[in-house]
Amino acid sequence: MTNITTANLCPNRDLNAYIAAVYQIPMLSKEEETQLAEDLVNKGELESAQKLVLAHLRVVVSVSRQYLSYGLSQADIIQEGNVGLMKAVKRFDPSNGARLFSFAIHWIKAEIHDFILRNWKIVKVATTKAQRKLFFNLRSLKKKLGCSDSLTKGEVAEIAGKLDVRDCDVEEMNMRLSHSDSSIDYQDENGYSQCLKANEGDPYEVVSNDEEQIRRKKAVSDAVNCLDDRSKHILETRWLNVEEGTKPKTLKELASELGVSAERVRQIETSAFKILKDELKIS
Repeated sequence: MTNITTANLCPNRDLNAYIAAVYQIPMLSKEEETQLAEDLVNKGELESAQKLVLAHLRVVVSVSRQYLSYGLSQADIIQEGNVGLMKAVKRFDPSNGARLFSFAIHWIKAEIHDFILRNWKIVKVATTKAQRKLFFNLRSLKKKLGCSDSLTKGEVAEIAGKLDVRDCDVEEMNMRLSHSDSSIDYQDENGYSQCLKANEGDPYEVVSNDEEQIRRKKAVSDAVNCLDDRSKHILETRWLNVEEGTKPKTLKELASELGVSAERVRQIETSAFKILKDELKIS
């Protein structure tokens, strides 16, 4: 039996070793799963909850692979998915007749989605239901339909119909996903701040306006300066000052550097983003 426990559900020193260990944990039969779930619900047996979680860690690993294209660490994605799995186990009712696997998928994906939306950009790109649907489906649907980065009116209408959203929602999200945030501290060789260049006068492309870009950079910089040194360091090394072509530090790397657990780093990061959100008045 593996040495993974519910107290250590995030990938260890080696992600591949963690994944290998996860797949060594035996799967549960329907009868075993039902009995454990009933013991948890009726008797509050935490050992039953642990067995249910451990047996489904492979599900989180499998789901995590669907989100690798967002440029975030798979270890971090798995850790967030594990949080969703534990929430699912806590809420699972075996009397409904459904398997935990089917029930947990929703909670795992929801937690991963929130993590990606919270961390993919400093300024959130998806806040409404339609935007979330587009954020997680637009790129794959464009690829499936053979669309280029610049969508035609016909392609916009087809995608909007398939996802049941407005044409303007498709156009806006396509624009947002086509541009990444610029680093707060990015400057050219002469020391002048650089702004993202717009290929055309798209009304949604706010960052194409130099004055607005400078104002936004200053607002984010001021908000970051409200953080304590440790929180600032975590955001800067994971999201803000990451140079092009390099990977941001993972929770595991920062945990080792700061002498705390990866879960503690995640908590500090979440708290820091909440402070930024409040300072920037992001809804």
